[in-house]
Amino acid sequence: MKIHEYQGKEIFRKYGVPTPKGILALSPNDAEAAAKTLGTPVVVVKAQIHAGGRGKGGGVKLAKSPAEAKDLAKQMLGMNLKTIQTGPEGTKVHKVYIEEGLAIGQELYLGVTLDRVTSRVTFMASREGGVEIEEVAEKHPEKILRETVDPAVGFLDFQGRKLAFGLGLTGPTVSKFVQFCTALYKMFIETDASLVEINPLVILKDGGVVALDAKVTFDENALYRHKDLLEYRDLAEEEARETQAKEWDLAYIALEGNIGCMVNGAGLAMATMDTIKLVGGEPANFLDVGGGATKEKVTAAFKLILADPAVKAVLVNIFGGIMKCDVIAEGIIAAAKEVQLKVPLVVRLEGTNVELGKQLLSNSGLAITPADNLRQAAEKAVASLK
Repeated sequence: MKIHEYQGKEIFRKYGVPTPKGILALSPNDAEAAAKTLGTPVVVVKAQIHAGGRGKGGGVKLAKSPAEAKDLAKQMLGMNLKTIQTGPEGTKVHKVYIEEGLAIGQELYLGVTLDRVTSRVTFMASREGGVEIEEVAEKHPEKILRETVDPAVGFLDFQGRKLAFGLGLTGPTVSKFVQFCTALYKMFIETDASLVEINPLVILKDGGVVALDAKVTFDENALYRHKDLLEYRDLAEEEARETQAKEWDLAYIALEGNIGCMVNGAGLAMATMDTIKLVGGEPANFLDVGGGATKEKVTAAFKLILADPAVKAVLVNIFGGIMKCDVIAEGIIAAAKEVQLKVPLVVRLEGTNVELGKQLLSNSGLAITPADNLRQAAEKAVASLK
């Protein structure tokens, strides 16, 4: 689950991670009032969307007066902001964050994430702050410093000093940076975050260390332990079908193809998508209905796939273990009748009660194309498009 910058900074402050003062604004008048309240000669008007690279897209601008802050907010609110992370479609801006201007001496990058290679939390830091870290990683990987944290002892001071010296920090700033990283690690662990990025992390002219940005993502599998964090969810920033899928406890990710997929099991879903591509097709989604889905859950999954206007055919690939093939068949039939199915449907069933499932589909009166194996199912789905 992603959250906005202003929300990330609110959490930072709870853990003692220094941030600039800021006020959320939902209208141009709010922005003007916020700038007056902050009272600094310069304020920064920041569009709040779940994506980085806002500055290059026109989503971060300086204002030298409350009136200018109002004008900038008027320009940003409602705009379709396009960045390297939103893709060409962009994201609509519904709110802006008005933040005090600071005397910045240096911009750095600092990130914390789980390194799947080492299976440990890892700090990443670079002198190349304020630019896309992906670009730095690709062209100059040697400029990214890394420190892996042993979960038995946590983040240690010497690791913070090592990063600080690698970034060229000196004097009292080193200890401030160590304190900053220690607080950030505590926040990362206690909130079950999966990614925290601060780009830029700024060193003030007086030597202070401040998070000028906050990009925070939480592990959704751990949100049951953090009911308070659920309040930060902004459904307007999420893909509508993915939000609907969460309500039914379905694992759904929208893709760019035209063959809808319904599968039980993440590995089988990946194999299904790979096979579709292997025979010349493009999957429209990843959808895992899980191992113990009910008829109602299968119906919801089917309707979810067909809600995508790009879907021109549907491939159902089910291995019945805990989930029985006849239950899947009943859900497919119910959903197909309810939505008045108008696209080709290919179904491959295998496992528990497979013959009963096939019989139900055959007797349904629906135009369902059966398949005996995955390769055959994928080929039939691709052929149906032609």
